[in-house]
Amino acid sequence: MDDIRLIYKVCSLYYEDGLSQQEICDNMGISRATVSRLLKKGKENGIVKVEVLNPVQFSYGQIEKTLERKYGLKEVIIVDSNSLDTNAEYVSRLYERAALYLAQFFKDGDYIGVSMGYTIHNIAKVKQAFPKDNHYMFVPIVGGISQITVGHEDIQSNQVAKEFAKKFGGTYTQFLSPAVFSEKAVMKYFMKEKSVSFIFDYFRKLDTLVMGIGIPERAESTLIRAGYITEKEMDKYVEEGLVGDIALQFFDARGNTEQFKEFNDRVAGMPTEMIRKVRNRIGIAGGANRVEAIKGAIRGGFINMLITNVDSAEKLL
Repeated sequence: MDDIRLIYKVCSLYYEDGLSQQEICDNMGISRATVSRLLKKGKENGIVKVEVLNPVQFSYGQIEKTLERKYGLKEVIIVDSNSLDTNAEYVSRLYERAALYLAQFFKDGDYIGVSMGYTIHNIAKVKQAFPKDNHYMFVPIVGGISQITVGHEDIQSNQVAKEFAKKFGGTYTQFLSPAVFSEKAVMKYFMKEKSVSFIFDYFRKLDTLVMGIGIPERAESTLIRAGYITEKEMDKYVEEGLVGDIALQFFDARGNTEQFKEFNDRVAGMPTEMIRKVRNRIGIAGGANRVEAIKGAIRGGFINMLITNVDSAEKLL
């Protein structure tokens, strides 16, 4: 039973030549029970490896490639969604797949920028455990100081950076500034302080950005819930063409930001021209209602990689 040559021969006849267990018994003069045990040994010893391919997920490969070509993206990851899923199941599958992808994508020694918001916060809260012996540096790319929590959770960028370091390994720094100031002039003076301005040195080192893509819907806007903008102000910007935000930077359907300069200039964060220079800019968003925001983020050059679900993917096609 431990003869490795015999185990291999039986496994080869069964899996490669397609013989039944009875045919192997007849050809080799051994019992069917012995054949069954030898086949089991083949799996235990690694001679036989079984791979199960999900035909639904497999089919997404072509859609991912089509989207990459259509939008000029480096990579697209599509997450399955099921019409029977609850909303919680629907979004948690996106978070879990994103966390798994990021754990495989990050490289030892990387400087990784993270934004704020529910999407990024919840990726760091998935149940999967990942190796912690990595030397990552997580950097908040918008100010992370606020007295406000959303749904009793701290989704500010400093907390997100801390949670990412805890989930994926490595360490983090803090961006000791409010995310949005009431006046541009006040922000400019504040950002000159050494305890704050050092963050720009980290911005220049970033290898990867991980960002959620926001939408200007009252029920789903983290900006409104976090108190950074009023519903009245949001309505005004929507009339001016606002379709989404990334790292708190507003943009329209073409990815333009100029008409929202009054708000964007008060955001303490990584400037859009610096965002565009980072090698890997990963946007994470799912749902058909986020398609216009995703398109705008792509056209504006804010993202060049996308993790989304099949509902968004089909609309993007």
